[in-house]
Amino acid sequence: MDWGCLVKLSVHSCMSVCLEWWWYEIMVLLCGVLADPKAAVAAMGILIQTTSLVYIFPHSLSCAVSTRVGHELGAGRPERARLVARVGLVCGAVLGVVAFAFAASLRGVWARMFTTDVTIMQLASSALPILGAAELGNCPQTAGCGVLRGSARPAKAAMINVSAFYGVGMPAALALAFWPARLDFRGMWAGMLAAQLVCAALMLLAVQRTDWTEQAVRARELTGAVATVVAAAVDDCNVKSGHADESKVHVDSGLLVVTVLS
Repeated sequence: MDWGCLVKLSVHSCMSVCLEWWWYEIMVLLCGVLADPKAAVAAMGILIQTTSLVYIFPHSLSCAVSTRVGHELGAGRPERARLVARVGLVCGAVLGVVAFAFAASLRGVWARMFTTDVTIMQLASSALPILGAAELGNCPQTAGCGVLRGSARPAKAAMINVSAFYGVGMPAALALAFWPARLDFRGMWAGMLAAQLVCAALMLLAVQRTDWTEQAVRARELTGAVATVVAAAVDDCNVKSGHADESKVHVDSGLLVVTVLS
């Protein structure tokens, strides 16, 4: 009976991650129609590899936050779950600052590890600070996604990703890269920056508005803990009733013995 709920949660959790990464793949395709498509695709490959390297850290934090939030809610400790969520978001913000400093400080030399083509290096170097600025939103929003996943709300995380990346980021990237801004390669990454900032704001709002007491009750319902408690209470009542009946039998038997002896 629980397979349907489990599959639904799994699909929503998968979509919340896939929708973001598919956006990167769409950006690679759009690079093919920029002014210098070969250099743009190559530079995009370098930058996606870079953001994948950086993403490992907030993703690991997200998994830890998700597990800890789930444990605290399942144990009936909503205040501890709230604390875990706040600590996770703060750590995500710190990771974002570190990622931004990394991208900004290495903008002149990072692309040389991948290519010697001057045009590709120039494109990658021009977009690296924008990539770093996007990580200021990406890291805390990834931690926030872990909070929503840990409280069994991956559907909300998926909706936020759709709204931010496809409702805001995609139109912004197209407008800035092609028309009317015509910023070309940097315009596409500026669209990514807009998507990440909006996504982070929506994630923070969703976490801030969370009723943790309600989520703790919901966690017990989803895991069947309520039914277990009720069953245990019924069993306990049956055991106590059985003990009472047994005591009554012993008393009746004693009275019968006393009566016979008399």
